[in-house]
Amino acid sequence: MVSWIISRLVVLVFGTLYPAYSSYKAVKSKDVKEYVKWMMYWIIFALFTSVEVFSDLFLCWLPFYYEVKIAFVVWLLSPYTKGSSVLYRKFVHPTLSSKEKDIDDYICQAKDKSYDTLVHYGRKGLNVAATAAVMAAAKGQGVLSDRLRSFSMQDLSSYESEPINTRPGSTEPATSQQRTRAMMRSKSESYNKASS
Repeated sequence: MVSWIISRLVVLVFGTLYPAYSSYKAVKSKDVKEYVKWMMYWIIFALFTSVEVFSDLFLCWLPFYYEVKIAFVVWLLSPYTKGSSVLYRKFVHPTLSSKEKDIDDYICQAKDKSYDTLVHYGRKGLNVAATAAVMAAAKGQGVLSDRLRSFSMQDLSSYESEPINTRPGSTEPATSQQRTRAMMRSKSESYNKASS
């Protein structure tokens, strides 16, 4: 566990942060040799990081695995060994140069496929959302119409034909007000029982 933590810190500090700062300095100074040096490093480091994901899963049980990783990162950075430069010039550049056309074709196909897939699933998603919205609106309209249907014309006509007797301090007829409340309560209770 301690070896894992130390290796993560070394890779973070010496494998990522220090080279990032050195790359910044190269950009600021506009020195082409430094550009090339750090671009080679970042290409090798990207490959190292990709391989590291799988090697951490399968090789972490090997003795001194994390120490070897630390030594490798230091070797890549060292101005004496120029590890990233050596790996890039001897292995990566020749391999990428010979396979460049195939890789470019594959990337173009992947871009086209991903665009088509995005459009296809985007349309499906919009169709699902539209269907859900229509169903929700239809269901909501059905609930509203059921609620309105629960008040019959007879209830409304009996409400209008009530005598106008008002209580002191009230603007609505007393019996009509009481009947309206009772009618609303009974209709609400019957609706709640029916929907349960």
